[in-house]
Amino acid sequence: MESLPDAVVQYILSHMNNAKDVAVCSCVSKRWKDSLLYLKSLYFPRNSFDNHTGIDHPDSIVRKMISSIVQLEMLVVYSPFTSTGLASWLLLAGSSLRHLELRMDNLAECQTCIESPSKLECINVAKNLETLKLWGVLMVNSPKWDAFLKLQSLEIVGARLEDPALLAALGACVNLKNLLLLGCEGVRSISIELPYLEQCRLDFYGVGNCSLTLTCPKLQCLEVQGCSWIRVRETNYLTKLTISNNAGRVYMVDFGKLAALEVLSVRGVQWCWDAISKMLQLASEVKQLYMKVEFTGDFDALQPFPEIDLVEFFNSHPKLQKFDIHGAMFAALCQKNSLKNVESGFVIPCLEEVVVTVRSPLNAEQKMSTLESLLKYGKSMKSMIIRILQMKSSHSSSDDFFDEICRFQRMNRKIVRIE
Repeated sequence: MESLPDAVVQYILSHMNNAKDVAVCSCVSKRWKDSLLYLKSLYFPRNSFDNHTGIDHPDSIVRKMISSIVQLEMLVVYSPFTSTGLASWLLLAGSSLRHLELRMDNLAECQTCIESPSKLECINVAKNLETLKLWGVLMVNSPKWDAFLKLQSLEIVGARLEDPALLAALGACVNLKNLLLLGCEGVRSISIELPYLEQCRLDFYGVGNCSLTLTCPKLQCLEVQGCSWIRVRETNYLTKLTISNNAGRVYMVDFGKLAALEVLSVRGVQWCWDAISKMLQLASEVKQLYMKVEFTGDFDALQPFPEIDLVEFFNSHPKLQKFDIHGAMFAALCQKNSLKNVESGFVIPCLEEVVVTVRSPLNAEQKMSTLESLLKYGKSMKSMIIRILQMKSSHSSSDDFFDEICRFQRMNRKIVRIE
């Protein structure tokens, strides 16, 4: 290191970001200390000040380190801090910051009335942010943000929100391309309009009865968890779609044409059948389909899927390459009339991989017939995985069914695998 030019030393040390490493290296020599002025990023882990016994407050230590850097572009703070401390840091580095990540899970509800400005309001100083990630956010009041015109990625993980506050925050981020709201509680009905949004993941925590409307004409990837009513009309570029609801029911889905959709994942305990059938109808061009919904039924009554004709299903999804079937969907394809209308020229042209989850020995004959048909008509089939999951029955039919599956696997051992 002593024989290297200053520029090379600066380049090497600029790749450090852990605050403890930076502090240690600054004590090695004056040359190293001067080189650390050109750091681009700083990271303060959760335990940065756990054993701190000095006179200076942790906020002051962070401020000193930030003030010694010429042009800080990334700041990540997981250690506890105050709004006053955050405000002082951003006044120093706000104009150069491009990436900001803050863990604010020490923000209690009572503090919002005491702290002025609040931590959320302090962020407004960093006008040139391109990415913003916040952990443990309390956003019950609308943050006083001006427009973040350069912000392209916003991630909020673990938050308690109110609808107007969330709308106000998103209104200041009109040029977003990536939005992630993960583990967010309190959202009831939200309408999001972001003209440049491409990637969107929304995970609403609670009873699963949220209402969501998206107006995002450039949307390419969408994942939604915890909504009962979903409306997305502009879907020309949507290629990947995941809808799940682990706590509630999915009553209504309203999508535009899904001509570009390649991957569809549908999950949940209960969906209304109209919502399921509409998704399957719209997703006629899909290449990968994952179905894990246990029941249908409009209200409290849990009902099985109605019968689905296997020939009609695959004729309606001619591009399907990978099909993961779980529970009720597989049972619906295995009804006794499902294979009655097989024409002589019927084939499943593109299907290469099937994953089937079997949970019951009921209708074992029809289930075996369906598995055999998938191999028989799937001319491009390369892999079939059969998962035996929690088959609860003391009756001998369980053993007989399992024996049949094992026989089927032995006869097609190059393709079929049992897990």
